[in-house]
Amino acid sequence: MLLIGVAGHELEARERDWLQHDACAGVVLFARNFASHTQVRELSQAIRETAPRPQLVCVDQEGGRVQRFRDGYAALPPLEAFGRLHADDPVSALALAREHAWLMASEVRASDVDLSFAPVVDLGRGNRAIGNRAFSADSAVVADFARVYVQGMHEAGMAATLKHFPGHGSVPEDTHFEAATDPRTLEEIRALDLVPFAAGIGAGADAVMMAHVRYPQVDADPAGYSRRWIEEILRADRADGGLGFRGVVFSDDIGMKAADTAGGVGMRVNAHLDAGCDVVLVCHPELVEDSLAAVRDRTLDILVLSGLAGRDAPGWDVLRADTRYSDSRSRLEVLT
Repeated sequence: MLLIGVAGHELEARERDWLQHDACAGVVLFARNFASHTQVRELSQAIRETAPRPQLVCVDQEGGRVQRFRDGYAALPPLEAFGRLHADDPVSALALAREHAWLMASEVRASDVDLSFAPVVDLGRGNRAIGNRAFSADSAVVADFARVYVQGMHEAGMAATLKHFPGHGSVPEDTHFEAATDPRTLEEIRALDLVPFAAGIGAGADAVMMAHVRYPQVDADPAGYSRRWIEEILRADRADGGLGFRGVVFSDDIGMKAADTAGGVGMRVNAHLDAGCDVVLVCHPELVEDSLAAVRDRTLDILVLSGLAGRDAPGWDVLRADTRYSDSRSRLEVLT
């Protein structure tokens, strides 16, 4: 299946055609698609009404510098702020992170968007793409945050997506613009970067997003199209040395520079699907035509995404009347 990007605030004619394709499972929204929460809700409804099958509407609404919806939404602090607080007051930090998750997910759900790709559980070890998007450099601390963040999102009726497996934080390169190689052994990665993923999976995370990072001591291919990472480590039973994950596996955006190691657009799509990704993200509209053509002859199961559809969306009026909403915004303002 594919999640695609669209160009603007309304659907273009060609985008309505894309939504008819059997492989199109939904749309990923960006700042370019946002004008107001009313407009986003209308765009989401147009996507659902245009497609002949259910569509998953998604966004990256992490907080800090990665927050696609801003005007009319809470200014969400970056996750790093909770890690700093944790050093002095772990109980308060974890409670506030849970409220951050609930608030973020509640606003996104009120906008008729199903899923925000969160939380980031990479370690904060200096990566240029991750930066303050990470809770902490301490794997045990990030594991604690992963558990409460999943809980907070679930309370708001949103599935949780752990990213970027098996850990993007321990290399300096930004995979949006350059290839990245992590030279460590599997044992080293298990002892650090995999700890928060195991905790989030144990807390009931519904999905995992792969990293476009290569770990040559584990497999020659980057994790996103590595059967070793997806099938033998992420999905394998714990008794066999895996994490026992049973949810949905997303690729990261195949338009990122680090993804082109697989070849052209069609080769990238099929490499990720062949390795075990359930869904491939094609966030750049200019890549959608070729991506849809690449999966023309594949048998794809759209039901794999049914468990990720948003639940319990009360709408903005009801949300604003909820005292938890105003309380959460007030409590989090001190961290922004």
